[in-house]
Amino acid sequence: MSAQPQGITRTKPRQALTAAMSGSFLEWYDFYLFGIAAGLVFPTLFFPNSSTTAGMIESFGTFAAGFVARPIGAVLFGHFGDRVGRRRMLLITVLLMGGCTFLVGLLPTYGSLGPWAAVLLVLLRLVQGLGIGGEFGGGALVALENAPTGRRGIMGSVHQLGTPLGLLAATGIFAVVQTLPEGSLYSWGWRVPFLLSGLFLVVAIYIRKALPETEAFQADRSTTERMPLMALLRGHPKNVVLAIGARMADAVTFNVINVFGIAFATTHLGMPEHVMLNGFVVASAVEIAVIPFVGALSDRIGRRPVYMFGIVVCGTLGFAYFPALESGNVPLAWLMIVLMLAVGTGCMFAIQGTLFAEMFSTSTRYTGIGVAYQSSALLGGAPTPAIATALAAAFSQSYWPVAIYLAVVCAVSLVCLLVHRETFRNTLTDSEPVPTR
Repeated sequence: MSAQPQGITRTKPRQALTAAMSGSFLEWYDFYLFGIAAGLVFPTLFFPNSSTTAGMIESFGTFAAGFVARPIGAVLFGHFGDRVGRRRMLLITVLLMGGCTFLVGLLPTYGSLGPWAAVLLVLLRLVQGLGIGGEFGGGALVALENAPTGRRGIMGSVHQLGTPLGLLAATGIFAVVQTLPEGSLYSWGWRVPFLLSGLFLVVAIYIRKALPETEAFQADRSTTERMPLMALLRGHPKNVVLAIGARMADAVTFNVINVFGIAFATTHLGMPEHVMLNGFVVASAVEIAVIPFVGALSDRIGRRPVYMFGIVVCGTLGFAYFPALESGNVPLAWLMIVLMLAVGTGCMFAIQGTLFAEMFSTSTRYTGIGVAYQSSALLGGAPTPAIATALAAAFSQSYWPVAIYLAVVCAVSLVCLLVHRETFRNTLTDSEPVPTR
């Protein structure tokens, strides 16, 4: 082993959090925007010759394509992120994410290019997925590996503020373009939110160019692995499985209540599109306040109890969510969206990066976070809209099978958290994390 470096370049907490959150915002703006468009406009724009249900499933298939590439991106960028550093990888991931979203806004549709339009949409989604696959792990580590032990929960949660901010921006902007006349919406209006990603991309690159390497990576450079993925699977196989399982509840819940939920509520339950979109705008605003509170709370009482509370909220309220939408009562519908998104998934998402980082050593941490997060996205997030659509269609457009599906997934995640040990007192500069009860 080589000697430890003589000096470590310190990163100001504000600089680290700004750089982390800029990428997180872009990642989730791109993610939510594609999901919303897949449910509302892509069936008409790219699959006009299919039936309503078939067009929706095909559209959700393009949405799912990005998830296929995400684990590949996690391994690819995790490999180099664990070997050469976090900073350089983050510049590449943000460019892939924002660039592909911008290009979606320039795509020809079925009316001018036929089936090839959908092919190009899938290709851009795949490349975007590579970038997203590498972004979460690196972005989280920028905040967490520059944070003291007792403050990782709050700093990791501030990084996660990019999630509700991205959802707020994507949903709010799409809600505005939804007010356009139908002809304008389908001819040019739908493109505006995607083209705006180019502006967000320029800002994110500017912020990240001046970012130093993380302090923990500088301190532990002597433990760099030649093959981080192999070292991860050899050293932390149990934690990889538990992390994947723990995140399934969050991945499935969001895609049930948002991507599938918006489409199902507007198509079969009679809920106007703007009501659903505005409900998620409200929930995103609430989640901005919830996330830092959850992060700070996890620094005091631990990650497990906070995370498990979020799982229970999602698993139980799934049975009340669709009846609330079906009632036509707008305040009730918004309340359920807030509880499921801001409280339920918020309690999980706020501390996911922190929890997963504490489960892996420095030399495998970028890879470990990415593999756990993106594998669960592939297994839980990618197929959920199509699975939910097929389940509802198989039972005469009933939402009860979807609620049961969500509850089962939440039960699996709960078991994973019960098996896992508490990690909030671990340090991130040890070569091997030592769990504490």
